[in-house]
Amino acid sequence: MCGLAYADRMLHRPSIPDLLRSDRPAFSFEFFPPKDDAAEATLWEAIRRIEQVDPAFVSVTYGAGGSTQDRTVRITEQIAQVTTLEPMAHLTCVGASVAQLREVIGAYAAAGIHNVLALRGDPPGDARATWAPHPQGLSHADDLVRLISSLGSFTVGVAAFPDVHPESPDLGHDVEVLVRKADAGAQFAVTQMVFDADTYLRLRDEVAARRELPIVPGLMPVTNFAQIARMSQLMGTPLPAAVIARLQPLADDRAALRAEGVAIATELGERMLAEGAPGLHFITMNRSTATLEVLGRLGGIPTDCQRRIRAGARASRPVAAAASPVGAA
Repeated sequence: MCGLAYADRMLHRPSIPDLLRSDRPAFSFEFFPPKDDAAEATLWEAIRRIEQVDPAFVSVTYGAGGSTQDRTVRITEQIAQVTTLEPMAHLTCVGASVAQLREVIGAYAAAGIHNVLALRGDPPGDARATWAPHPQGLSHADDLVRLISSLGSFTVGVAAFPDVHPESPDLGHDVEVLVRKADAGAQFAVTQMVFDADTYLRLRDEVAARRELPIVPGLMPVTNFAQIARMSQLMGTPLPAAVIARLQPLADDRAALRAEGVAIATELGERMLAEGAPGLHFITMNRSTATLEVLGRLGGIPTDCQRRIRAGARASRPVAAAASPVGAA
């Protein structure tokens, strides 16, 4: 692969916080657990393509209310076992007792996974519904950070909300929440997808005045306008008018929309990196092509890797028998 040999990488890989504090931007990628075998094959194709660019880490989201939790644990374990990637597991408080959370954390530790993104999570079925914790569970992400940290040598990340969390009264409250997470043991934060660089920079600077906590902006190249509009509504963070003005007229022109979505993501990435962002966390929607195009434009892919990706020259290693077959990269 493009990068260090597997054994050497595992022996000398720096931690995620160390990478985020280095002089070079750390690029990472987020996947979600597939719902069926066909979707899982698509996911693994994307993972193998991403593997070639040697990212800082990759993460797998965690379904609310048990909807995809088993697949999340299994996919994250397989990434750790059969790829050269550094996986980060997501974990939420949703629908789980402390005993159940301990069990999942133990499963991650047993699989050699030591990076966890600790989230409160959204109510199952309706992200905008009123949050209610499990009777024997946890109410806040900082509680989960403390639990994870107490159970082993984990590197714990948390979520951040540049556009203000839907349940938060203002930015100051969100800053205070991040400070509490840092005090509980969080070592870095990853934001929701950013479409206005100024909101990310404002949040980062407000937190930096209180605590030393690397905050990585989330970035997603838009390739489907209806999809991003739904996601924005679910998150409770409307798209900026300037972004809508560029994307909405192209909603029915797939190629033109994709090109504009890649252009917007590239512009945002360039601005945030120029302003000192420690890296970028790409939300892939389990597809790698547009994401890798943005990364290439940002100079994050060495020339030899670009040639290999375009040529599809590198065949992927087979996944364990229990997994879906992995196609060529």
